Formats: sequence, structure tokens, C-alpha cells
Amino acid sequence: MNPGTFQGTYTLHPLDFSAMNVNEDTDSRRLGATNKVCLYFIIATLGVLLVFALATIMILVVQRTSVPAANGTAAYMRVSRTVNSSKLSLVEKGICEGIKCQSPELVIREHGLYLIFCNLNFHFPNCSKSPIDLKIDLLVNDRVDRQTLSTFCASETCQDETFKTLLQLHLTHLDKEDKISVTLNHPEFLNDVSLPNENVLGVLKYNDEM
Repeated sequence: MNPGTFQGTYTLHPLDFSAMNVNEDTDSRRLGATNKVCLYFIIATLGVLLVFALATIMILVVQRTSVPAANGTAAYMRVSRTVNSSKLSLVEKGICEGIKCQSPELVIREHGLYLIFCNLNFHFPNCSKSPIDLKIDLLVNDRVDRQTLSTFCASETCQDETFKTLLQLHLTHLDKEDKISVTLNHPEFLNDVSLPNENVLGVLKYNDEM
């Protein structure tokens, strides 16, 4: 045996493996929790920026396209859940020019071509249980004029807690006294607690042509 050379065997005790596994599991859980917090923060920030951008664009368009006779025609209203109803209610006045804003509907005062938009934020606290089919209906005079159907919490994208934002746009001709509203098949998932200002229903008049 050469000097300075160590020969022998070392037996790793099972407890050493247990300690290594515990440390790895702890690190994984901490990393997962950190990633979830960062993801929720990013989603919330993007949602707020999206709503702000829509409001800014709408105001700029109204200012550039409105004429003195019409004096601007636009509505931008926050919506919230209604007890025992699938129809969302208007809970706060934002922009309401040339349109009658009375809960739960926006009432058109002049015929023309309008852009209807609806931005909604959802919270699924127990997404791991089963897939959820979420349906958003834009109604004109209580008839479905535009419908969006999305499936969330599918097994391949499942998370314990999930936040989602949906934006629906609809360009259509509207007559005087037409009533605009929105319904959800699962209003209980609407996130009007932590992100209430992201839930909006709006109408923007494009022109007077029919």
C-alpha cells in the first residue's frame, strides 16, 4: 500500500438517505410555493395592465371619434356577482356617456355600430378536483349574441389554486333601447374579492352607419 493512500469501505446509514430526501422534499416545496406566488403576482399584474390599457384605448378612441352632436358614446362599468342569478350586475359607475347605465344592463340610446367588450377574472380555489366548463354569454335584449366556452382545471394543466382572465370582444349593430348584459354559468368563480376592478363590461360606439 502506497503511503498516503486510504483503502477501506464506508457504509452509508439509511438515516442519511432519509435526511437527504427530507431536505430535497423541503427545498422542492419551498421552490414550488415561491413559483406559485410569483405566477399569481404576474397574472394579477398583467390583468390590471390589460384593463388599464382597454380603458385608455377606449377613452382615446372616444375623444378622437366623437362628434359634438353625439358628445361621445361609451360605457365602462365594473360588474359583480348577483345572488341567485347568473346575470352579473353593474356595481360601480366608471365611464357612462351617451348610454344609460342601470344595473344589470347597459341601455343603448342611439343606433349604430358598437364594440362590446367584457373582461372577467376568475379564481378556482380547488382546481384539482375536476375540469370546469366556463361559459360567458353576452346578451342583447336577453338573447345570446356572443358566447365563449372555455375549459379550466384539465388534468394536464391542473393546479391546486388557479387564476384565469377572459376577454370577450363583439362588434355588432345595435338599435335604440337595446339592452346589453352578461351572464355566467358559474358566477361563483368570479373573482370580485381580491381583483374586483378587473371585472368590467363596456360598450363603445364606432359609428352611426347601419
